[in-house]
Amino acid sequence: MPLRDFLSNTWDHIQARLFPWLAEEVGPLTDGHKRVIATLEVARVEVFVQTAWPGLPGRPAADRHELARAFTAKAVLDLPTTAALIERLQVDKTLRRLCGWERAAQMPSEAKFSRVFAEFASYGLPARVHEALIKKTHADRLVGHIARDATSIEAREKPDKREKPQAQTPRRKRGRPRRGEVVPAKEPRRLERQMGQTLDQMLADLPTACDVGTKRNAKGHTTSWIGYKLHIDTADGDIPVACLLTSASVHDSQVAIPLALMTASRLTNLYDLMDSAYDAPEIEETSRALGHVPIIEANPRRGGKAAAEAEARAKRIAGYEPAEDVRYNQRSSAERVNAYLKDNHGGNHVRVRGAPKVFCHLMFGIVAVTVEQLMRLIT
Repeated sequence: MPLRDFLSNTWDHIQARLFPWLAEEVGPLTDGHKRVIATLEVARVEVFVQTAWPGLPGRPAADRHELARAFTAKAVLDLPTTAALIERLQVDKTLRRLCGWERAAQMPSEAKFSRVFAEFASYGLPARVHEALIKKTHADRLVGHIARDATSIEAREKPDKREKPQAQTPRRKRGRPRRGEVVPAKEPRRLERQMGQTLDQMLADLPTACDVGTKRNAKGHTTSWIGYKLHIDTADGDIPVACLLTSASVHDSQVAIPLALMTASRLTNLYDLMDSAYDAPEIEETSRALGHVPIIEANPRRGGKAAAEAEARAKRIAGYEPAEDVRYNQRSSAERVNAYLKDNHGGNHVRVRGAPKVFCHLMFGIVAVTVEQLMRLIT
């Protein structure tokens, strides 16, 4: 079914049938309640919940469906902590019944909320929900542009102080080698290794421990943070379609190839838009191999190519923009998605620790952003 037809049918069902029925069942609905209802109805997060583990005895775990809906509501309403979520559920009868609890006494303790959240993080519940949602809505859609970017994620944990693995070949002194000296071959860079790896191997090779990241902001000032970095591919309409979490110190370019492969497995797009951090021949080659047209801003550090492109840009007539420059302007959609996530759906208040839990927290927010942007295509 085409995306517009799917969204139109879904929205008609939500607005004409679901809202009136729920208003009679649970009481008046606020705008926040309606956003939670729309997200739960479109994402169907409970379908992906594991209530029983294969091979383990015992009865199925209880409250998993209700807790999954509650954590989704937490991301939609931008509640900062689990304690704030529980307090809201206790006083908001309508929200509590939307999640699946009739009475406040039926709600589990805060400790159980934390334990179940760790379960969701262990098998990547919100990431699976998001992947299925993108495949369902973009199966018959041709996407024009994919904007690739990364954003800093501050965490409340100490940076990892484990020593980095030593290089297998000892470093030699700079300069011309002596007569007869055998110069060992350089170890391949991560981008070079990725050209011969599978997606699973690439993901296993990416660091995910909490550490210190440094970047230069739009005003040219260098800033640092402790935590992680979230890499996002954004499609037309400001819809995030693939995400990866790495250590804060990982360079943006080292995640471009696995992220491109993830996106290519979910949808078909024409152009890949990236800033100068992704200016590398391996990334451009991978993009073309996938049938895409890479539009990458030249990195001044690369010399010749950047100088030639800068000179060409300087010679352009004022008021005239070539097609690639016009398309490159679409890359701002990635920055808007970063802002949506941080300002409205939990990206600015990460309270959990460890990469799996941090990624789980962020992906609940990404699910909320995705549904919100999908609904904006028809409302």
